Amino acid sequence: MHDIRFIRESPEAFDAGLKKRGLAPLSAEILEIDRRRRAAISDSEAIQAKRKALSQQIGMAKRKGENADALMAEVANLEQSLKDGEREASRLDEELRIRLEVIPNLPFDEVPEGADETANVEIRRVGNQRNFGFPPKDHVALGEATGEMDFAAAVKISGSRFVFLKSHLARLERALAQFMLDLHTVEGGYTEVNPPLLVKDTAVYGVGQLPKFAEDMFHTDNGFWLIPTAEVSLTNLVNDMVLEEKELPLRFTAFTPCFRSEAGSAGKDTRGMIRQHQFPKVELVSITTPEQSVDEHERMTGCAEEVLKRLGLAYRTVVLCGGDMGFGSRKTYDIEVWLPGQNAYREISSCSNMGDFQARRMNARYRPKEGPKGKGGATRFLNTLNGSALAVGRTLVAVLENYQNEDGSVTVPEALRSYMGGLELIPAPPAASAPAQK
Repeated sequence: MHDIRFIRESPEAFDAGLKKRGLAPLSAEILEIDRRRRAAISDSEAIQAKRKALSQQIGMAKRKGENADALMAEVANLEQSLKDGEREASRLDEELRIRLEVIPNLPFDEVPEGADETANVEIRRVGNQRNFGFPPKDHVALGEATGEMDFAAAVKISGSRFVFLKSHLARLERALAQFMLDLHTVEGGYTEVNPPLLVKDTAVYGVGQLPKFAEDMFHTDNGFWLIPTAEVSLTNLVNDMVLEEKELPLRFTAFTPCFRSEAGSAGKDTRGMIRQHQFPKVELVSITTPEQSVDEHERMTGCAEEVLKRLGLAYRTVVLCGGDMGFGSRKTYDIEVWLPGQNAYREISSCSNMGDFQARRMNARYRPKEGPKGKGGATRFLNTLNGSALAVGRTLVAVLENYQNEDGSVTVPEALRSYMGGLELIPAPPAASAPAQK
């Protein structure tokens, strides 16, 4: 949600931010609704003042024994005008809210110009792509050869974009999640949370998923939404709260299944585990002040990158251009891991600074330490940040493809071996390991 006072004071800056998003100027339209709304409120206040003055005159007339019928008739007429005025002010207030709630957040000034991912800017590249002495397979070929990655069985019971993971691969997924959580809680200082997976309208509205992205989520027939990411549950921990600045920053992490309808991705990534309806993810969320949010964004991105460093996976980090950012973000870093099976870098994490966009929708505020005369000042809106650290399924894909061996076995990264009971090698499929028949 946007601050209407900012739009009044800086309409050119508001439109410039929208332009970076690839949108037409909207300040004039918004300010016209706001002008009519404020005029309706002002008219209602004037009527209330006049009604109060007339009521006083009626009282004085009655005390003097004078006829007050004309004054009372005028008050009765004002009552209807007041109701009409208040109704119009309320209608315009709702019109303004509906108009503002579907406008995306404004990018920071340093966010690159551009309409799509081709304008994203790489800021660093870490690690070396492995040189294979054989043609590397993708994760589907590797997993299906062992029978431990079963898409066909999932199609029978759930449809496309689902998968069964079994045996070593099921354990590898669990090991990755445990490794990430331990890293973020023990070294990163995040508090682990086991949150609800079903949430109310207010929760998804608060983070900006509703009303614009309803078709991208799954909805139950009794009014709940399945979370598309743990960001929804974790960020809403401060919904309609006032925190003290000394409590900040708050840092949360959670490992959850996530659910997305992928309504806008028909035909994309239909092979394998890259884009699923149900997928596991470790999420990071930070709640902080406006002054701390930029540094917190860099810190969070570093925590996500550290997972890939510990796993020995090559990656690159890009800053998204204005046209490629998510709805609620002011600045986003995408981390893309190298997948030899696709011969490409693919997104594995997205870390975003949302500014006070979500906090305004949730009415989430804090009280500064210092205000006038050394006392705490007026409350301010919090800043919220979120990031994947990491998408567990895609990390499993990256491990399989980067650590594969020619016989179809997969070396377990050293960082994961303690979580895999000391296992160093996921065995090759029997057919691949059997001696050739003469």
